[in-house]
Amino acid sequence: MEIIERPAYLHHIISHLGKGMMIILVGQRRVGKSFMLKQLQSWLQANRSAANVVYVNKELHAFKDIATADDLYGYATAHLPEGGDNYLLIDEVQDITGYEDALRSLHAENRCQIVATGSNAYIFSSELSTMLSGRYVEIPIHSLTYRGFLRFHGLEDTDKSLLAYLRVGGLPGLCHYDIEDESLVRDYLQGVYNTIMLRDVIAREEIRNVTFIENLAVFVADNIGKLISVRNITNTMKSHGEKVSEMLTSTYLRYLCGAFIITPVQRYDIHGRRIFEQNNKFYFADHGLRNLLCGFNLRGSIEKVMENVIHHHLVTQGFKVTVGILRNGEVDFVAVRDERRLYVQAVYLLGSEETVVREFGNLQAIRDNYPKYVVSMDPVSGGLPEYPGIIHVHLREFLMTDF
Repeated sequence: MEIIERPAYLHHIISHLGKGMMIILVGQRRVGKSFMLKQLQSWLQANRSAANVVYVNKELHAFKDIATADDLYGYATAHLPEGGDNYLLIDEVQDITGYEDALRSLHAENRCQIVATGSNAYIFSSELSTMLSGRYVEIPIHSLTYRGFLRFHGLEDTDKSLLAYLRVGGLPGLCHYDIEDESLVRDYLQGVYNTIMLRDVIAREEIRNVTFIENLAVFVADNIGKLISVRNITNTMKSHGEKVSEMLTSTYLRYLCGAFIITPVQRYDIHGRRIFEQNNKFYFADHGLRNLLCGFNLRGSIEKVMENVIHHHLVTQGFKVTVGILRNGEVDFVAVRDERRLYVQAVYLLGSEETVVREFGNLQAIRDNYPKYVVSMDPVSGGLPEYPGIIHVHLREFLMTDF
């Protein structure tokens, strides 16, 4: 199968080689972590002639016998000579029981450069931070941006291409399908979703109330862009006949986040400059899976999908994203990266004066000089004279912009 390169990720990984740190690639299943390891393997073979590269893929039957830390350590030391230019690449390392013991020992012995992938955020944040603190860097791998989607599918930047991206999402594996065939796309996305839910949520977390966690995922998908409280979710589910508690709801939300299905976004008080700990918004790591759960109905949810892809675009560029809270309003996204800050409002169409006042007015209420954007799908963009300094852009232009 042809490997379509993602050079930005590859260069990021290469920049950390040989720095005395393990490299952990994290993200939802099927976003391309395995292919990044294969690209790295090819790069090493082409650029490091003396390199000894061991590749362990826990999704392959050939590596079924590497089940424990001892198995992993024994396999690595048998294939990587002491003192060599050694690289150990491990795909889905969390499927190896006690893997952190083997990684810690191999790293302490300076046996090899370790690059591993994993599909569960909380397994890594708890086990690695405890056992391997200060010894690893974490690189998130995301589904395709709009620009990446165009490249993978050989498309031009047109309104039709944008609508295709909004509809099917950015999982790289879709490049092997006719994205106009909704039945094929649905089957592929359903298979990916089932795998994630079964392996990274239901089986790993030993879920008993499977119906509830499935309904919870659908609830979140249908409420993209809305502030969600655990209490409100629980009360809604109870009204539909579910026998659940707030503690169970909170736990199951954490499991969905841990599998990188959804991402929580906290509220940020713009004037008070503080984070609120409750009532987050949630966005899907891939909006194609969100659309799968909602029946691929863009007509009734275009603003939700727009918000999801804008959030995704900002996160893939390394921004920390929050929801901005004003005294009398809200800003959809406050994006911060180092010294850079952006404020972004998302709206499908500026179809009325009331909408214009709401979207532009909330940004105007922020008294600083950082860039402020209103992103819409209006055929005509450009700033409004009564709101100087606020940039109005089409969604296509925004998604093609590097900040």
